[in-house]
Amino acid sequence: MTGESLAIASLRQLSNGSLSKQKQPTYPLSTEQIVAIGRDPRCQIVLDPLIYGSVSRRHIEIRPTSTLVDGQPTWWVCDLNSSNGTYLNGKRLRGCRVLKAGDRVSLGQNGPEFVFDYCRETNPSPSAVSSSLEAIEPIPRSRPLRNSVTFTQLFPIASSGLDLSQKAYLAPGMITVGFVVGLFVAIGNSVLFNLLLATYIALAAYYFVYQLCGKHKPWWVLLTAGLTTVLLLQSPVLPLFIVLFRQLLPGQVPEAGEPMNFVVLLIRMFFGAGLMEELLKALPLLGFYWLGRLLPTPWKERIGILEPLDGILLGTASAVGFTLLETLGQYVPDMIQNTTLQIGDGPKQLMGLQLLIPRLLGSIAGHMAYSGYFGYFIGLSVLKPRQSGIILGIGYLSAASLHALWNAMGSVSPFILALVGILSYAFLGAAILKARTLSPTRSQNFATRLRQ
Repeated sequence: MTGESLAIASLRQLSNGSLSKQKQPTYPLSTEQIVAIGRDPRCQIVLDPLIYGSVSRRHIEIRPTSTLVDGQPTWWVCDLNSSNGTYLNGKRLRGCRVLKAGDRVSLGQNGPEFVFDYCRETNPSPSAVSSSLEAIEPIPRSRPLRNSVTFTQLFPIASSGLDLSQKAYLAPGMITVGFVVGLFVAIGNSVLFNLLLATYIALAAYYFVYQLCGKHKPWWVLLTAGLTTVLLLQSPVLPLFIVLFRQLLPGQVPEAGEPMNFVVLLIRMFFGAGLMEELLKALPLLGFYWLGRLLPTPWKERIGILEPLDGILLGTASAVGFTLLETLGQYVPDMIQNTTLQIGDGPKQLMGLQLLIPRLLGSIAGHMAYSGYFGYFIGLSVLKPRQSGIILGIGYLSAASLHALWNAMGSVSPFILALVGILSYAFLGAAILKARTLSPTRSQNFATRLRQ
């Protein structure tokens, strides 16, 4: 090989997205091997998940091609359906593109950036070429031989089974199977059947919000928030709230058949439902906030409220506990007991199930929207302590108003009621998007994309 030159391509990671003269990590590329880049430890180029939380586990692949350009080998850069996308020279990458010298590849808009280039070495020794490529562990090509089939293709669980524990769809599937088995066992026991079904619906609704928020929060913290609300509803706190908001303040609950115009009803619902229930559901959040202030790192971050995303996650968890107890412990039993129809136990159980599902779905969506929206303001007040008073006041009144509007519109029109429900959830969705933008831990949060 004396007197010959060998073209070797490489990826060079940039510092803070800028071309710096400071020495940066450089990764040689092989003409025979695919290079995967991401947070997965099995990638050939592994990025620290604590620093690059917005990078997918397997974000992109650099694949050698069989095409030569000016006598030099070429490589594809392929996006692996990453959550935050891949950008080639500032433009969103769709599928695969051939890399050219000087191309800049960014993993997300604000993520790590690499420069692709060729470097020509004169008279390289075979051992030097071999050692430069040993840093890259070979992985199978994405296009196997036409007539060959591998063991892992016949039994995918052998190669990708370990990845399932990191994917968002494994835990919901396992939990669903468990609840299905429980529902079969509970047939004939209406109380247990309704409890299992209601819990499953509540968890499904909360999981959707959790994924939208994109921030990790320990499950036991979220569970504690919901259980704390349940305990508050069973404690002397609730009677005190009823005296304050429904007797001293104009929040009396209308009696059955009591004539009332819409304005009076709305005022009563504002005090007796909106202000009272939103404050009660916010009490666990205030407790977690004060507890977090007393704890050292990292317990402060795990338990406390340091930003709007924390407030939304804990607020919606509190709402789930409130809804489950209200629906299973009060609404469904009262509706069955007060029915004027003389029916047997079997039809009553069916009626309870028919009441449970729409009531629970509507209440969860509503209470989660109000409490999550108020939770956003609680977290925002932590980020902006100098304006905390006005922030909390606007959040409390806004959540109470949406709550009261939902309760009052039920007597006006089902169509308008549906619009109020959509509006409430839109408020929560907007709060989640803004909270993710404001999040101090944005680079460590996982991303969610509902559509391409």
